[in-house]
Amino acid sequence: MIRNILIVVLTIGIAGTAYWGYQEHQEKNAILINAENNYQRAFHDLTYQMDNLHEKIGTALAMNSKKSLSPALADVWRITSDARGQVGQLPLTLLPFNKTEDFLTNIGNFSYKTAVRDLDKEPLSKNEYALLKKMYGQSDEIRNELRKVQHLVLKNNLRWMDVELALASGKETTDNTIIDGFKTVEKRAKGYDEENLQDPTVVAFQKKEQNFDHLKGKTITKEEALTLAKKYSAIKSVNESRVVENGKGSPFEFYSVNLDDGKGDGASLDITKKGGYPVWLINHRDIGSQKVSLNDAMNKADDFLKNHGYKKLEPAESMQYDTVGLFTFVTNQNGVRIYPESIKVKVALDNGQIIGFSANDYLKGRRDRQISKPRLSLEDAKGYINTNVKVMENRLAIIMNELGNEVLCYEFIGTMDHDTYRMYINADNGIEEKVEKLKNAEPIYEETI
Repeated sequence: MIRNILIVVLTIGIAGTAYWGYQEHQEKNAILINAENNYQRAFHDLTYQMDNLHEKIGTALAMNSKKSLSPALADVWRITSDARGQVGQLPLTLLPFNKTEDFLTNIGNFSYKTAVRDLDKEPLSKNEYALLKKMYGQSDEIRNELRKVQHLVLKNNLRWMDVELALASGKETTDNTIIDGFKTVEKRAKGYDEENLQDPTVVAFQKKEQNFDHLKGKTITKEEALTLAKKYSAIKSVNESRVVENGKGSPFEFYSVNLDDGKGDGASLDITKKGGYPVWLINHRDIGSQKVSLNDAMNKADDFLKNHGYKKLEPAESMQYDTVGLFTFVTNQNGVRIYPESIKVKVALDNGQIIGFSANDYLKGRRDRQISKPRLSLEDAKGYINTNVKVMENRLAIIMNELGNEVLCYEFIGTMDHDTYRMYINADNGIEEKVEKLKNAEPIYEETI
């Protein structure tokens, strides 16, 4: 009797285990099938977008009407954005594909900047037309390579999951049709990229990579970097410290410094080798309940900057997150705010200590500027503001517009209904360069439940 019961229990156990294993297998297969379907969709969409891109560029080349050319180039920009989005959904993170993405970015930048300008006043130049024609040929080559890969994928029923496994296991060097095909696409894009590096028209439209090359001062040692780190962090007693030089591939040379007082207070900083300028600082301590007002914290942030030699800065924005105050300071040059030169400072609201500092934008954007007088008067600039907006403040400011260029603007702060907006009107031609909706105070939900 007991034997029979054991046999029945064992049988039920085996059947249950088998059923559980089957369910797990089914769920795993469902996940793999879903992932494979997403990869296949992204790949075929990318191939379609490259076909579409080639066709749209060809259409733009044949156009003579400036009214038609602008929307056609805007379409080219939209398609390049879609294509880059599809690339991002493919399992290519371990496979270099940046040249192809750069190619799409360059086409997008060129088409966007050309589409938004007044082509009646500034039509396509001979160089720009030649560049568009070159991009047309380049897109055709890359499109054809993708079509070859697509043909083989469909013909041989190839799976993208195999690509992901090959890349993850480091076996991408073995024979894999999809990986080999994409490497060929990348080689095509790389060849065109090297060719275009000599073309001043392409270089002019590529986004300039800002760096710290213009910084002044001598090259500091590790010991000097440690001294500066102690000064900026204001940690009174350092129990342990570590200074490490940047690794290969970094766009600039710097020291990474870590400090620890052995009592729960510590800080991390990056400091440039040239000149010894702190790029950022983070304090790691826990923050208690609020005892310092946001206004007092802003004054402490202002004092911190002045004590460390940052001049002509004024507060431009303040925000509070729980018991931390975040403040943005910008350069003020003869009454004009220079937004590309901005520094962010974090202040702990329990004791007013500086716990965060970021001067990345300030160091990249800092330079001497000759600011011309605005062509438009303040009243003329106001005429370009939406009549439903009630203007509360105004000032002159230099900002980076959507094309990545510095422009002199009238900055207006205004309200409409219950919202506050910041608007920038070009001080030379009245173009509405940028409109930002400022964040309202966060509602408290605790008592609504």
